[in-house]
Amino acid sequence: MIPNTVDVAGIEYEIEEVDHLERDVDLLGQILYTKGIIKLDSSIAQDRKEQVFVHELLHAIFYEAGIEEQDEDLVNRLGIVLYQVLKQNKLYFGKS
Repeated sequence: MIPNTVDVAGIEYEIEEVDHLERDVDLLGQILYTKGIIKLDSSIAQDRKEQVFVHELLHAIFYEAGIEEQDEDLVNRLGIVLYQVLKQNKLYFGKS
């Protein structure tokens, strides 16, 4: 399940599902660091949307950790594997 907001290093990011993303037709997700917004393409399948959310969340984590220049290929690879590990192992650390 994708939350409405996520806190990364004390910065709250709002999660928005949108019909189309700014700048590029092929984007499935987008992060606006200065506005604290993660946008996800509303038309994609739920599993893909969750995977894209993890990808954009990794961008937020790196950015808030002071890593502003990010290797997109690395973020893609980490996002795919992290999503699989979290989902397949049902990893959730909040209250049930």
